Amino acid sequence: MSSLGFGLISADSHIVEPADCYSKYLGPKYRDRAPTIERDSMGNDVYAIPGMKSTIPLGLVAAAGLTPEELAGRSKGCTFDQLHKSGYDAKFRVEDQDRDGVVAEILYPSVGMVLCNHEDFDYKSACMHAYNEWLTSYMSDAPEGRLFGLGQTSGDSVEQMIKDFEDCKKKGFVGMMMPGNPQVEDYDHPMYDPLWECAVELNMPLSFHILTTSGGGRVRGNKTNGFLGIIRSVQDVMGVFVLGGVFDRHPKLKFIAAEADAGWLPHYSYRMDHAYERHGIWMGGGKNLEKKPSEYIDSNVWLTFQDDWVAFKVANLMNPKRLVWANDFPHSDATWPWSQEMLDKHASDLTKEQQRWIMRDNIVECYDLPLDKIPA
Repeated sequence: MSSLGFGLISADSHIVEPADCYSKYLGPKYRDRAPTIERDSMGNDVYAIPGMKSTIPLGLVAAAGLTPEELAGRSKGCTFDQLHKSGYDAKFRVEDQDRDGVVAEILYPSVGMVLCNHEDFDYKSACMHAYNEWLTSYMSDAPEGRLFGLGQTSGDSVEQMIKDFEDCKKKGFVGMMMPGNPQVEDYDHPMYDPLWECAVELNMPLSFHILTTSGGGRVRGNKTNGFLGIIRSVQDVMGVFVLGGVFDRHPKLKFIAAEADAGWLPHYSYRMDHAYERHGIWMGGGKNLEKKPSEYIDSNVWLTFQDDWVAFKVANLMNPKRLVWANDFPHSDATWPWSQEMLDKHASDLTKEQQRWIMRDNIVECYDLPLDKIPA
């Protein structure tokens, strides 16, 4: 139990893929090209994905709990054995959860986020199937009700994605982490309607995480400016679903915008309504939605955030039943292990009921989690 009087549920936490995560489960075709950990010239470990130009430094992948000064040092690199063990071994996970007042987590990948942007969809699909197998094994080492996994799918074809949804449901996962860019058309095309019907039927919400969409523009000025622009890709995907009529055609479809903050949503919703009402016709989109864009956001879109104090302050300008808190463990942007102290301060203006919604109940409702198995 946390200092708020109930056990927190993190709507967005991560694992850290070990060196054999992919090679252990990949078939013969790609096994010799499996993503894996390599030692660089500076003596640091990096994740290398064949077919992608850049490697993934592990220094920031599991830097939760470090001070800003320590974080600056870690950004220069580290070895795998310096990372949080619970990122790759679930037997250590509960201890780290308890330290933060967290009783359950929704699990996302780390390397898998970058893999979403790989250009070879066949390769990407094989790797994601391997990851899904590894995640099943990882979760088997944790007590029931503490970890809930999201499967990955590459976006290669509607038929394959449906198979992935069905397989991940059988594996016990509670939703799907989607790539920002499908291989064919875009997600508002009617060809994807059977997939959305499948998602609703299986009760598998769609999750779009930051950094999983390719095609971002160059960073202008200081590198920090690029960090500030990360949320834009998630907003773009949200707009595709809302303005493309996907929620009109599939009113029970659930969409999670992960780690993109939420304090911006009231203005974004207003701006979308304004664009639709005032400019929708001449821009070629028409005005053929049954409801205002903001109403679809209020009903179909959940947003995860960590220390976005603005989101807490303006929660009543949004649907507070669609806000879900996360600690982002063990990534460098995590609030772990100070989440309770942060929430005591940031969420102080919310009612007790709203606090419980945002830090626990909303994510239970979104994924239909077995509440009887989750610690109080």
